[in-house]
Amino acid sequence: MDLKCIFSLAIFVSQISLLSTRNVNLVIQGATSIGEPDDKFDGLLNLDLKKKGLINAIKAFNPLRIKVGGSLQDQVAYGVGGVKNCPNFMKNEDSLFGFSQAAFPWIDGTNSINFSIKLVKVAFGLNALLGRNRSQIEKGLWGGNWKSQNARDFMKYTISKGYKVDSYEFGNQLSRAGMGASIEAEQYGKDIVVLKNLVKELHPDPKTQPKVLGPSGYHDETWFNSFLEVSGHDVVDGVTHHIYNLGPGHDPNMITKIQDPSYLNQVAQTYKGVLNIINKFKPQSGAWVFESGRALHGGAKDLYLDQFGMASTYNRKVFCRQTLIGGNYALLNTTTSIPIQITTGPALLWHRLMGSTVLAVTQESNPNLRPKISIIFINLSKDSSFNVTLSNYEHQSRNLRSTDVAKPEFRGSKDREEYHLATLAGNIQGQIVLLNDVPMVPTETFDIPVMEPNLVNASTPISIVAHSIVYVTIRDFQAPACA
Repeated sequence: MDLKCIFSLAIFVSQISLLSTRNVNLVIQGATSIGEPDDKFDGLLNLDLKKKGLINAIKAFNPLRIKVGGSLQDQVAYGVGGVKNCPNFMKNEDSLFGFSQAAFPWIDGTNSINFSIKLVKVAFGLNALLGRNRSQIEKGLWGGNWKSQNARDFMKYTISKGYKVDSYEFGNQLSRAGMGASIEAEQYGKDIVVLKNLVKELHPDPKTQPKVLGPSGYHDETWFNSFLEVSGHDVVDGVTHHIYNLGPGHDPNMITKIQDPSYLNQVAQTYKGVLNIINKFKPQSGAWVFESGRALHGGAKDLYLDQFGMASTYNRKVFCRQTLIGGNYALLNTTTSIPIQITTGPALLWHRLMGSTVLAVTQESNPNLRPKISIIFINLSKDSSFNVTLSNYEHQSRNLRSTDVAKPEFRGSKDREEYHLATLAGNIQGQIVLLNDVPMVPTETFDIPVMEPNLVNASTPISIVAHSIVYVTIRDFQAPACA
């Protein structure tokens, strides 16, 4: 069987005081899909890519998208064309985010991004504040038309070098719910049309045309609707938004929030809100989560896989996990470029095992469990283990009459492939993860360790121990949506 989709389930449990094992039946609705995400996505800072650990990590995630941008992108000009002087960022409390404006030097053969383009799909962030002025009336608001010359010069440069740019992101967090700066929705909509026309002018072949993305900010229903109404159809290729659903990483209640299913579920309103806008305007590439971490300023390094699940459920096409390296969110150690196992391990397994077709699932027997997508299990309880059985559900239509068929417990004929992830000594804030009881440690040559599954008799329940993540691959599960 050609396996085109792999089922996953994110299980979330409330804190339970007594050590226990509970039985759960999971019903997988395999007849139709509910979403089709496109890519896995991570971020990268400007750094030396000659380190073997970093190169191996990028190769391990192949195919990989990388975003060059972020909080300071609206204070940066690319060092091409008329930009000759390239100052570095300097501390300036009067400037946006406390830093001065800067320029990004582009030196052939030495700049890390030149190397990156050969390995990955790259999205470049463009400074959407160029040419604008701060409002003297409303704090944080910027007005005026966008000055596009630096973007034009940069695109010409990439074309002259033969670089294939995947997409351009217009500004960062400039929606009404932005941080530090914002632009009126109508003005943003007009200017993103300017960007789209510039891309079409310099890249006339639609097959090689970079995508135009925006607004890459926090969801604000009124602002998003207004900007898309002004920009019109076939302008924005991906509606991008940010998710940091746990708030600041220094919150003393962070661990409690992570293990509270009702708290984690609140962010569904954001996913639904953006999805409603997508259904209304239907941009070509749908919704992208273009920047996300468990919490602002770091924290909760390992527990972000439920975001992958929820994003897939609400048909997000791309998910950008901040960051690949650097800052407080990194998948790789900033100094050594060696993978931080507790974040990299689960991400690599998702990258390798999860397909592009999303199936709906429901669970029976325990109201404390929250199924998400189809099979990754995340057990957030420190006390309870679960034995999970599977059932197949099909919705059949014959002669204009629909019937629901609930099949009995699924018992495959082939062994299941199981990847059990747990923390070392139960430290969920540590950096070491165990894969099937073996520490995931890079080799002496900084290669990613081989990740092999345990083969388990398909007639037995799936065992999910406390505070663990389990990936399960079932090769002989019949789901028409995956055919």
